[in-house]
Amino acid sequence: MPVIQSEIDVHGDAFAQNREAMLAAIAAFRDVEQKVLDKAFEAKAKFDKRGQLLPRERINLLLDAGAPFLELASLAGYKLHDDKDGSQAGGGLIAGIGYIAGVRCLVIANNSAIKGGTISPSGLKKSLRLQQIAFENKLPVVTLAESGGANLNYAADIFVEGARGFANQARMSAMGLPQITVVHGSSTAGGAYQPGLSDYVVVVRGKAKMFLAGPPLLKAATGEIATDEQLGGAEMHAQVAGTAEYLAENDADGVRLAREIVGMLPWNQQLPAREKRTWREPLYPAEELLGLVPADAKKPYDVREIIARIADGSAFLDFKNEFDSQTVCGHLQIEGQACGFIGNNGPITPQGAAKAAQFIQLCEQSNTPILFFHNTTGFMVGTESERSGVIKHGSKMIQAVANATVPKLTIVVGGSYGAGNYAMCGRGLDPRFIFAWPNSKTAVMGGAQAGKVLRIVTEDKHAKEGKEPDPKMLDMLETVTAQKLDSQSTALYGTASLWDDGLIDPRDTRKLLGFLLDICAEANLRPLKKSSFGVARF
Repeated sequence: MPVIQSEIDVHGDAFAQNREAMLAAIAAFRDVEQKVLDKAFEAKAKFDKRGQLLPRERINLLLDAGAPFLELASLAGYKLHDDKDGSQAGGGLIAGIGYIAGVRCLVIANNSAIKGGTISPSGLKKSLRLQQIAFENKLPVVTLAESGGANLNYAADIFVEGARGFANQARMSAMGLPQITVVHGSSTAGGAYQPGLSDYVVVVRGKAKMFLAGPPLLKAATGEIATDEQLGGAEMHAQVAGTAEYLAENDADGVRLAREIVGMLPWNQQLPAREKRTWREPLYPAEELLGLVPADAKKPYDVREIIARIADGSAFLDFKNEFDSQTVCGHLQIEGQACGFIGNNGPITPQGAAKAAQFIQLCEQSNTPILFFHNTTGFMVGTESERSGVIKHGSKMIQAVANATVPKLTIVVGGSYGAGNYAMCGRGLDPRFIFAWPNSKTAVMGGAQAGKVLRIVTEDKHAKEGKEPDPKMLDMLETVTAQKLDSQSTALYGTASLWDDGLIDPRDTRKLLGFLLDICAEANLRPLKKSSFGVARF
């Protein structure tokens, strides 16, 4: 396979400037992540006094030491809803994919160290996305529960859609995906159904509390007086109601039991033997990914320079490059796993859309996963493009993306604008996973462009009415529009809105893709024992 020869001067001034800009973008989102960690750690003394572990301490005990853990949507809800300064990002949940007793699982923990782990609208959206990941990748789910339930300030935004989470749990059980929940603290009202709908429930003695109505509501509704323990304590659920299968002595013991349950399941034994993969590392170091993307988004660069630093042996078989050079398609391997690749060196032309649509169908034919690397202003516009059938060919590309059943993995490495976001398998086209570099931008169009469009529309409207528009008003309209769109196109804004599954350091791109491709390959091989209704307690 042809090997890419890099043409980037990694010792030049431009590379150094790009690198500094990327490092600043990385530092910005890492600072927010650290702010969330610091906020949670403020509750350490309170948790210690109660004899409890912080949520991240529970996760650390749950996961296999030294094994990879991919955190998902860590900044969901950043500066949205009640999160005024970014310290409460995450939607009340800590979640990711990691290994428990050698089994790859989806792990979810209520972040009870921040606002009692209450769930905001962003938290619900994140929870539903996590369940989608479990479905698509056939992952067991282990939940460490302790939550005050829905954030009542947003009850109307959560209540109706919240039922989807319960329906998903029931369907996961029927699908054959084990769900294990450790109840570390309060799980009230709707929160009580989360463990109730799990297949295995562990409760922590003296700490776990599950009831549909707590003592205050019970007294108000019926006049009955009962303590927390009488109404829904751990011992009652383990010994009387039968809601729990296991009774733990403390947080660590509950986590130990969850690990033993996972280890007891013959999950990995049901997989067919997989061939051991071998591969060559790229010829160029991942560190160079920091300086490839111009700090000025208007400056072009060749996406093959990224490929050269993520592909095995920097090898890439270009597809139909003489037909269209702005949409780059071809074959490569990541850690010995074959992939199709689609990236951008400019707008998507009619020829580029037709080329990509054909390439997607070829990948579907050979059952080859597809990587989408976004850096496009969208589809080419203009008279020539329209006469060449850009709508027709663009529609074919979107049809191919939407209907392809092979795993689709998306990385937003630059701009992702307009319908180009759709054609390149953005969030709305349901990629299996989607991550973004911290320099990336996602919007219907650039802010400056949007400002000019509104200015022209306003000028035309006034002209039709025979009026002369106020230049100052037009200037303000253009400026305000541009500022608004620019503020809503940043990587932090996008990840806060769950337009992606998280922001990543560009240097981690190859390692991330290797992990994700292995998840997808394992899911493709895994048999599941389905049932009609899932497992119920009687």
